[in-house]
Formats: sequence, structure tokens, C-alpha cells
Amino acid sequence: MFELLKAGGILMVPILACSIIALAIVLERFYSLRPSRVAPQQTINELWRWIKKKELNGRKLKALQGSSPLGRILAGGLMNAKHGREIMKESIEHEASQVIHDLERFLNPLGTIATITPLLGLLGTVIGMIKVFAEIQLAGVGNAGNLAGGISEALITTASGLSVAIPALICHRYFIRRVDELVVGMEQEAIKLVEVVHGDREIDVEGA
Repeated sequence: MFELLKAGGILMVPILACSIIALAIVLERFYSLRPSRVAPQQTINELWRWIKKKELNGRKLKALQGSSPLGRILAGGLMNAKHGREIMKESIEHEASQVIHDLERFLNPLGTIATITPLLGLLGTVIGMIKVFAEIQLAGVGNAGNLAGGISEALITTASGLSVAIPALICHRYFIRRVDELVVGMEQEAIKLVEVVHGDREIDVEGA
């Protein structure tokens, strides 16, 4: 690995740094964006049971708020339910915007890494080719070893940049899609809560 980094030149250092950061982000987002963590079904079922049995109080609202991102959204709406439907919806939207911001954490840096690593590889290619042509200008085409070194540096940086960028881009798109799916699911639960609280919908007995 060290020989590969050495052969690729100085631009292998930022490419390697990008690969480490990208891997850390991917592992953290896989853990943080699990549906069982963001919108656990047991939290929803427990809330419906509390509402159905009229057991909802301040202590349980606090527990709901700290249980999960979905619980935070639903608790925000319930805390302002007495002020009317529109205020409740605004409270839910306010909490949801903060939750979505948290769900999208680190996705911009991951997308940036997917964008810049091919450019770093391309820059390495250009530098390597410059060295090749400089060597040709000074010594002609007879010194094959020096020419091969410049070409090797160009190819290694390009391959390394693409090797980091492709998985980073795939994971970035995947996480964006997962966030969208989680948001849609939480939005449906929030709408259902508003309708239940204001008497427009009956609680699902099976879900409760």
C-alpha cells in the first residue's frame, strides 16, 4: 500500500484522506439512518395505546420526545395540540425541519468527496503527463524507466480517485433515497396523529 501511495505521488495523500472520511461517513449514516432507530414501530404503537386509554401526560410526552426522531416530531405536535389544528401542524413542521436536517447530516461532505476525488485523480494524471513530456524534452524517449514512472503516477491517481468517487456517489444517492423514504413515513404518521387528535379519524385498534 505504501509503495502504491508513493508511486501515485503527492496527490494520493488527499485522495487517501477523502477515502477515510467517506468510509467514516458511510458507516455512521448506515447506523444513524436505520428505520428502527429513526421511526420505530413500537414508539408509534405505544403512542396510540396512550391516546386510546387517555394515559398521555407530560412525563410520557418527554419520553416520547426523547425516544426517536419520529417521537420528537409527534411530541412537538402534541404539546401544541390544544392551540388548534393549524398551530399543531406548524409545530410538527418546525420539528420535522430540524429532524430532516439531522438526517441529512454529513451527506453534503459525502457528495463533495464523490465530486472532487475524480478531479484530484485527473490532476494527478495531468501532473504525471507533464513529467513524462518534461522527461522526453530533456532526455528524449530513450529513458523508458523515467517515462514509465510518470505514466504510472498518472494512471494510479486516476484509478484511485475513481475508486473512491464511485462508491461515495452510490452511497450518497442511497442515503438521499433512504432519508426521503423515512421522511414520507414520518409525514404519514404525523398527518394521522393530527386527524386522530382533532377527531377526524379513529385510532387503529390493531395498531394500538
